[in-house]
Amino acid sequence: MNEWIKLKAKDGHELGAYVARPSGEAIGVLILVQEIFGVNAHIRSVADGYAKDGFLVVAPAIFDRFEPGVQLTYQPEDMKRAYNFYGMLKPETTLMDVAAAYQWAKQAGKKIGVIGYCYGGLTSWLVATRGKDYEMQPSGCVGYYAGGIGSVAKEDPSCPVMLHFGANDSHIGQDQVEAVRSAHPEVKVFLYEGAGHAFNRDVDPSSYHAASTKLARERSLEFLKTHIA
Repeated sequence: MNEWIKLKAKDGHELGAYVARPSGEAIGVLILVQEIFGVNAHIRSVADGYAKDGFLVVAPAIFDRFEPGVQLTYQPEDMKRAYNFYGMLKPETTLMDVAAAYQWAKQAGKKIGVIGYCYGGLTSWLVATRGKDYEMQPSGCVGYYAGGIGSVAKEDPSCPVMLHFGANDSHIGQDQVEAVRSAHPEVKVFLYEGAGHAFNRDVDPSSYHAASTKLARERSLEFLKTHIA
């Protein structure tokens, strides 16, 4: 079961969100934060996958602040549009939009976690470290290839965090990964040999790394069931 709903952020902004529901009672709630391509078919499929595992999943459309309903592919023209939108993003408003999803998620009466990919991976880390300023206290956060995390690595997360990086990621230097490991030995940081940026993106042959995707998902699911379910 899935549907689109409307959310309202604290500043009055209205945004869409994709909701994927499990077949039975939810074991927990996941907020899924998009890449820089909108809540597109790939992100919706990831949400659907975690719904099959028993989670109620909500994916806020953070690009709605600039253009409602943006869903981009990974082709060159859409890549250009994606980077244009990326340049408009600000952590403060993104966190407000995620907080709108969090407030909606609270209605389920379950523990809440956050999982994000690319820009969403960085956002998931910021929810862990800054969430209290936006009335969010997640039970756990997972971030995939969180670009730019090195600059905020010393911020202190308020919940357990798991991070996944490709060892061959051309967008994220090893110094960023080591910055997190050095500042937070307690954070579960995994590096995947042979994988580059966006290795979980199964619809994009230029990025997808099947073995790393499988292992990272197994680890993420175990983590989420431990802390959220």
